[in-house]
Amino acid sequence: MTSAATEQTSLLAPLKNRTFRSIFLASQLSSLGWLMQTVALSWLMATVSTSDVMVALVQASSTLPAFFLAVFVGAIADNYSRRMVMIVGRSLMIAAAGMLTILMAFGFTDPWLILAFSFLDGCGIALSDPAWRASLGDILERRHLPAAVTLLNVGFNTVRSVGPALGGIIVAAFGPLVTFALTTLGFIAPITALWRNNWKVQTSSLPREALMTAIYDGLRFTAISSEIKSTIVRGTLFGFAATSTLALLPLVARDVVKGGPIGYGIMMGGFGAGALFAGLMNPKLRRVLTQEWLVMLACLACAICQISLAFTSSLVVATISLAVGGAGWVTAWSGLGVNVQLASPRWIVGRTISIYSAFTYGGIAAGSWFWGIIVQDYSLPLALGWSGLATILVAVLGLKLPISNRSESELEPSGGFSAPEVALDLKPRSGPILVTTEYMMPEENVDQFLDVMRERRTVQSRVGARQWTLTRDVQEPSRWLETFRTPTWTDYHRLHHRLTAADKELDHLVLSLNKDSDPPRTSILVERPTGGVRKSYPPVPYVSQK
Repeated sequence: MTSAATEQTSLLAPLKNRTFRSIFLASQLSSLGWLMQTVALSWLMATVSTSDVMVALVQASSTLPAFFLAVFVGAIADNYSRRMVMIVGRSLMIAAAGMLTILMAFGFTDPWLILAFSFLDGCGIALSDPAWRASLGDILERRHLPAAVTLLNVGFNTVRSVGPALGGIIVAAFGPLVTFALTTLGFIAPITALWRNNWKVQTSSLPREALMTAIYDGLRFTAISSEIKSTIVRGTLFGFAATSTLALLPLVARDVVKGGPIGYGIMMGGFGAGALFAGLMNPKLRRVLTQEWLVMLACLACAICQISLAFTSSLVVATISLAVGGAGWVTAWSGLGVNVQLASPRWIVGRTISIYSAFTYGGIAAGSWFWGIIVQDYSLPLALGWSGLATILVAVLGLKLPISNRSESELEPSGGFSAPEVALDLKPRSGPILVTTEYMMPEENVDQFLDVMRERRTVQSRVGARQWTLTRDVQEPSRWLETFRTPTWTDYHRLHHRLTAADKELDHLVLSLNKDSDPPRTSILVERPTGGVRKSYPPVPYVSQK
């Protein structure tokens, strides 16, 4: 095997990049601090409030922003400097943690104040995380993206194995105030790494998209991409089914294994060890298995873990089962995350990652609530057993909604667009723009023509065309008219800048079908209002009433 091939299949290959290494290691320290802070906040809330709901809301307040703000922050990550978006998000986290520390030092421990700063901290995470994941393709070579996504998942799950335990020890020994102070210091590391490192990104000569247009384009692209839709469905269902392992693990430790806090820590350690081992093996497995097989096997590993926990009371067996579950957990999320990255061109990757994250976070949250209700109304073994069967169904769903095995993206813009000359003085915001293309198609080529135009509709709609239609002249059947709209003149330019080389091949296919007839004729029109012209009336003279 060549050294290049070895580097491509190595989990640690992305760490050779100085910028990625610096931000990644700083982010692990920040994640450790965030997990410690979550433990401290939950403990503090339990001591200042008698409401179980308020305690439960601590976790929800820090994770809900990632669900509700996902589409907006994705559009921001694609339209502004991702590095600056990350800096703003991290600054928000530092501000929230710092203010919480100061207020705690002065004795302010109001429950709603705790939730407010926990929510603000969650907003910072929601803002910075999509921009960080979208930046991977800017910082690293594309062949290192699978390893980078796997490394992020391995890093977080490894930290999650020790973060809560470390947070509990610090809270018990020194109190929540010290924990908040250490968390604030930990949050400084990523922002320092971001200030010290910069990276080149592809820039566009076009003005920035309007926020609502960017959101619309992101939702439309996601809805059109069958690969991303399959990944979102599988990820949401996997999160719903497989989250029972982590959500119910404290109950397993307390009621089944009866290992107490130490037993819980040992089992979390087993989960983290399995995650780490799977991460190290993932590049090698990727060489011999398709992405779909990896995800299916990962689902089965998680199911084995869940069903084993439902039938064992042994700490040793539970820990081994959790190692298998941790390996499946990391492998599944890595495979799904890689698929979203590789199925998205750079101009929209922040939005697709955010939409994917919103659905998967929602699936995890809904699953945690649902399996908790099953435990409350029935039993813990039943909840774990049924969730294991549900995870198996997610694996079987791969037969209907398979995950692709892309090695590199085919969706990058090809460039080379020359703006057409126009006789009107169009401004960037002029519009809406109506584009029509007339084809004269021989009857014998109509079936092939329709096949090409179906694909063309998907291509044009994916990059921004709206209200795309294909019509046929009832009086002259060989005459066909393709029409679509863009909101503005700038959006028309942006559409053509997003087309790939494969997309432009469709033009050649249409020309080959049209070679014996008149060539296609394209017209570009700008819509104008047809309401009545406002009349100009002379001013009414002022008449004194005195």
